[in-house]
Amino acid sequence: MHRIAIIGAGAIADTHIQAYARCGAACKIAAVVDLYPEKARAKAAKHGLDAAVFKSCDELLAAGGCDAASVCLPPFEHAAAAIALLRAGVHVLVEKPMAVSIEECDGMLAAAAESGAVLSVVAQNRFTTPMVKLKRVLEAGLIGRLLHARADSFWWRGGSYYDLWWRGTWEREGGGCTMNHAVHHVDLFLWLAGAPSEVHAVCLNLCHDNSEVEDFASAVLLYPHGAVGQLTASLVHHGEEQQLVFQGERAAVGLPWRVKASRQRENGFPDDDPALAAEIQAFRDRVPALSLEGHDGQVANFVAAVEGREALWVDGAQGRRAIELISAVYQSACLGRPVALPLASQDPFYTRAGIMAHARRFHEKKKSLENFGTDEITLGRDFGR
Repeated sequence: MHRIAIIGAGAIADTHIQAYARCGAACKIAAVVDLYPEKARAKAAKHGLDAAVFKSCDELLAAGGCDAASVCLPPFEHAAAAIALLRAGVHVLVEKPMAVSIEECDGMLAAAAESGAVLSVVAQNRFTTPMVKLKRVLEAGLIGRLLHARADSFWWRGGSYYDLWWRGTWEREGGGCTMNHAVHHVDLFLWLAGAPSEVHAVCLNLCHDNSEVEDFASAVLLYPHGAVGQLTASLVHHGEEQQLVFQGERAAVGLPWRVKASRQRENGFPDDDPALAAEIQAFRDRVPALSLEGHDGQVANFVAAVEGREALWVDGAQGRRAIELISAVYQSACLGRPVALPLASQDPFYTRAGIMAHARRFHEKKKSLENFGTDEITLGRDFGR
């Protein structure tokens, strides 16, 4: 039986606890760690856990540690906690974003390599049947050469969202909607379309005045093979419409699921190509559904990787790729110029110190709460079947 520690007793911890419970006798939540021990005790009581409560990872490790841990802390604490756990030989599943700088990601990767412990980064949207089906369609090449890819990461948050003490600052949150909301779509974009070679971006704060960071960003991504991508992140979109669309030479596909194929008339204007659309649809329909989805699927994969039964779907290197692209978006927007990828260690947005020195601060954060009265959250759009 794997002894699991939950590091951080915020809202997302519930999802991890429930996912480990679905692993059955293979896992036992043995500890809950939080800066506020009363929150940890309340979380353990809520789920009926026979778990020890600690105030820090150091206390947990001094008391004998655990076999594996989910790091569910605010972003600025991810690297320090993960590195301490990994160096102690603890397998780590860290919530998104992996860290607030590429340098911190590299420290986590080094700690995992030194200890041999498993390091995985949460990207639960990969673990959905619609997303896997889309991935297989793109891999099959049925739409032809990729020309244009688009991701809309549209969310809505009220002004009080940034009243929580760690949100809305570059130092603690590492950025705004691009880092902490669009990271889901950035990961999917990289997984489905590959890595771009150049980024042109703008970041703005449109209506959250208790926040240093952006609530809107848009980036154009250039690919070495000639394709172009567009990534938009927002906290100002009512309805939270989220989509991924891939335009190829022969057809377009996307989520929520759509397929459209065109062929040219003699004069170059379009006609529908129902035969190709039907071929793509039939291929998608043959891709089997996942037995576990979302966090349930990712936690099951993490546990299986710890046991050597499966390869990780999302390892630390892939988590780092998302942070690198987000860092490039911030560097381009804040410095007002295109940014080439990959970023190097001398780039200003590679380190947290560099980010702090160069990031644009839209507003001064003046209101700060230790905790909200509720930790209920929403998890964004269901892309459908």
